[in-house]
Amino acid sequence: MENQVEDQPVLNHIQHLVAEEHRLHEQRAHPKADRKRLAKVQVELDQCWDLLRQRRALRDVGLDPDEAQVRPPQIVENYEE
Repeated sequence: MENQVEDQPVLNHIQHLVAEEHRLHEQRAHPKADRKRLAKVQVELDQCWDLLRQRRALRDVGLDPDEAQVRPPQIVENYEE
């Protein structure tokens, strides 16, 4: 439970971004500004998920999860799963 509390700010931000992403998708007409914002939200979501994975991995090996850092879009957008 303590781990989730430590990660709660990241999880809260993810929830906020997901809500915004859903709102933007629900709009019928996607003005150019909304499409640009949607693309930014999706990149930021990828960065947040990456940060959360880093925090958990560091914690799993006994290191400080606060050492995790947000990585640039060029890195998180080019992951191969």
